[in-house]
Amino acid sequence: MREQATGVLPGAGRARGTGILEPVTSLDPAIAARLKRSADGLVPAVAQQHDTGEVLMLGWMDDEALARTLATRRATYWSRSRQEYWVKGDTSGHVQWVKEVRLDCDGDTLLVRVDQVGAACHTGDRTCFDADVLLARTDGAAADAAHDPATDPAHDPTHG
Repeated sequence: MREQATGVLPGAGRARGTGILEPVTSLDPAIAARLKRSADGLVPAVAQQHDTGEVLMLGWMDDEALARTLATRRATYWSRSRQEYWVKGDTSGHVQWVKEVRLDCDGDTLLVRVDQVGAACHTGDRTCFDADVLLARTDGAAADAAHDPATDPAHDPTHG
């Protein structure tokens, strides 16, 4: 498992005489106990626009990133490629203001409902899911329209 305090965080302090970064925020033990992490201590975090339901991106959080997100209401992720924490928007200006965070029923995925300022994707696209559509809708409805099983004949329970 990856050591939690390896990323350089704004305001992070060093334990006196150790050279090891101390976590700035600790996650509530009750929340931490419910999380099911990957082998490297991470939980996938799906960022979703709070008012439209639009899926924006997938990031990764460990306990520290989640604690910082909950404390600051700014989405904080662990970069697997750079091996450091990053606060969405600190360099790009494309901030994610966190409105709500949910844990799924299995405890292995987070849903981070945000107010996205600007593009969510590092490519400049609104979402990380704009570029490659592998299977398009055939009913002519808008791609990001909310799915309503009540009006979808393919999900009619009377037609098994």
